[in-house]
Amino acid sequence: MPYFTSSTDGTKLHFIDYGPAEGPTLVFVNAAYFGTEMWEFQMLPLACEGYRCIGLDRRGHGKSEDVWGGYDLDTLADDLGSLLDHLDLHDVTLIGHSIGTTESVRYLTRRGSERVARLALVAGMAPGIVRSDDNPAGLPAEAIEAANETFRRDRAEFFSSGMEDYFALGLPGNDVSAAYAQKVVRDCHGATARAATAIVANFVTLEMAPEIRKIDVPTLVIHGDKDASAPIDLTGRRAAALIPGSVFKLYENGGHGLYVTHAEQLNADLREFTGR
Repeated sequence: MPYFTSSTDGTKLHFIDYGPAEGPTLVFVNAAYFGTEMWEFQMLPLACEGYRCIGLDRRGHGKSEDVWGGYDLDTLADDLGSLLDHLDLHDVTLIGHSIGTTESVRYLTRRGSERVARLALVAGMAPGIVRSDDNPAGLPAEAIEAANETFRRDRAEFFSSGMEDYFALGLPGNDVSAAYAQKVVRDCHGATARAATAIVANFVTLEMAPEIRKIDVPTLVIHGDKDASAPIDLTGRRAAALIPGSVFKLYENGGHGLYVTHAEQLNADLREFTGR
């Protein structure tokens, strides 16, 4: 089982590396709570097609070490950078989902694009949902903090009751079995209580408009029009408008979990984006 030690503070992090070493390199950056298992419908088929698919378990998530600190975006982005350095990756397509998009953006603005050729933001939280001068239609910080407090009091209920909205169940094309939804709830509990609550605390102050404007690699923005977790007008559409030359793709009836419900469409768009 592959591990490496992050250069940030020595935390032991788990990663997976699927597919041929010489294939086009895709690096997947997870949503909050999840380990690399969330990308099974992307990493497995794409690796079988010849892509090199790499995923990182964020600190406190999946099989990575449970630690107290380091859940700020700078440290998380540097953990990602440590993985790219450890494997000496180049010409990478960086693919982030949800808060993974914020780590991806922060990596590029901290480390530059020497190793990264392309960026895909899938159902992203970047550039942020909080109200600010750059985002006057955003949510009040107090409302986000209140939601975080509800989450802290009962994560199990939050995960269990949130599956319908997460996958936009009941809408055409969003066919997820009850068994799979239960599996996703179990996967969410792969993040420790400390990691889960610390990661969502970032949303209260997260406003990345100034740095997202600096993205200098080709960028694909994919977002569902029924995303309840990252409302499209605050996130996907705003990201696409802010990133120079980005390509925006709207997934009809797509919720936050579109990497499952719209897996074939997502994989096709990633193939096109990487020129395969």
